[in-house]
Amino acid sequence: MNIALENIGKRYNKEWIFRGVSAEIESNSYWVIKGSNGSGKSTFLKIVSGFGIPTEGRIIVDQGKYDLTQLYKSISISAPYVDIPEEFTLDELVKFHSGFKGLKISENEDLNSAFNLPDVTGKLIKDYSSGMKQRVKLGLAIYSETPVLLLDEPLSNLDEKGMEWYQSIIKVNMRDRIILVCSNNFEKEFFFCEKEINIENHK
Repeated sequence: MNIALENIGKRYNKEWIFRGVSAEIESNSYWVIKGSNGSGKSTFLKIVSGFGIPTEGRIIVDQGKYDLTQLYKSISISAPYVDIPEEFTLDELVKFHSGFKGLKISENEDLNSAFNLPDVTGKLIKDYSSGMKQRVKLGLAIYSETPVLLLDEPLSNLDEKGMEWYQSIIKVNMRDRIILVCSNNFEKEFFFCEKEINIENHK
């Protein structure tokens, strides 16, 4: 899969959040989207994911051969504004998620270990700590068998052990994917990225 951004811009009322963002994003490429809080990183990621619509410019997927209405099937995302169903246990949530997108987790694999969690057997996700919920979000997104992975400030609410887990599962699940990471210049979030878009440069 490849994604072409052609002069993407987003405006709210009369104020431009960003303008003139162009990039050729190909499979096996890893990008960090940098910018301070409120600079438009999350808005940009929503547009790439199809959750938002640009005010100007266009997005072309696979030279226009891809059905954009089906784009969601090819994307997994972890972001503060994306919620997970909290009335499930982890086992129930994984089964539910797998009905929409395959997961790179074997049936016999211990889910507590895969998601870097203590023993949460029978515990509802609504009773998890914020750090535990963040690991569930990240795990579902990173383990999903999708060609596009979008991560918005992935290390928020994670302790040092959680950060190490994130880095380890990214390393083994990055092949043959496009990965975009929004970050406030926190290198541990985008240590593997080779290319950069700085939203601050598109005002």
